[in-house]
Amino acid sequence: MLRNEGILINHKRVERIWREEGLKLPKKQLKKRRLWLTDGSCIRLRAEHKNHVWSYDFVEDKTRNGRKIRFLNVLDEYTHECLASVPRRSWRNNDVIELLSDLMLAHGVPEYMRSDNGSEFTAKQVRKWLSEAGSITAYIEPGSPWENGYIESFNARMRAEFLNGELFDTMYEAQVLTQLWVRYYNQVRPHSSLGGRPPAPQTVIPIAA
Repeated sequence: MLRNEGILINHKRVERIWREEGLKLPKKQLKKRRLWLTDGSCIRLRAEHKNHVWSYDFVEDKTRNGRKIRFLNVLDEYTHECLASVPRRSWRNNDVIELLSDLMLAHGVPEYMRSDNGSEFTAKQVRKWLSEAGSITAYIEPGSPWENGYIESFNARMRAEFLNGELFDTMYEAQVLTQLWVRYYNQVRPHSSLGGRPPAPQTVIPIAA
């Protein structure tokens, strides 16, 4: 964040200040060995360009009255851009198709759609629509969320950086705040996998004199 704002600073100095303030540095995680299947299943699929692979999944939260909210998140695995994060009380097959249709009109049709085996994603109506749109469904193995690592990582960051810090009184409030956070995630928040740059930094076009 500091470097993106033009402040030159050594990362060791930031870490020292971090420790002096009593903040916890993230623990080093053990590397996981990936399971490679020999039947060409979707775990071998790696995004090679924009619109090659999109992944989508649900995250749940609730409003202050205890009613459930389900966020449908859609991510481009190559650019890491969050294409949509939409909260609703419930999702039907037509709702999923409607959201994907809007995204494909704006961004183009992905070659593959990766997801788990949730009923909203395996429904015949959704699979038929994706096939007719020209996108191939790629389902992960049941009980293997690590095969859908990009969207799982996004969901974890959304939970830690956004949902855990917000109390939603109404659905409208959840919708507005989600849009603001997605804009921050795409345009401002540094991503280590992208060299400290956001996936879709905002471009400012100067007005000619």
